[in-house]
Amino acid sequence: MKGTPSMGEKSGKKNMIYCRRCGQRKMNLRKAKCSSCGFGKSARLRKYNWQKKIR
Repeated sequence: MKGTPSMGEKSGKKNMIYCRRCGQRKMNLRKAKCSSCGFGKSARLRKYNWQKKIR
């Protein structure tokens, strides 16, 4: 079935929760890691040089 009836099957599933380390709602339950700070993947904070703005 397509459309509205099949949308009901999508409800109740939770994928992202609040991260214990950074507090943002970026912790993926299935991958068990935070996309914001990298918690669950490594002990270091996730950061990249391209995130910084050049002034």
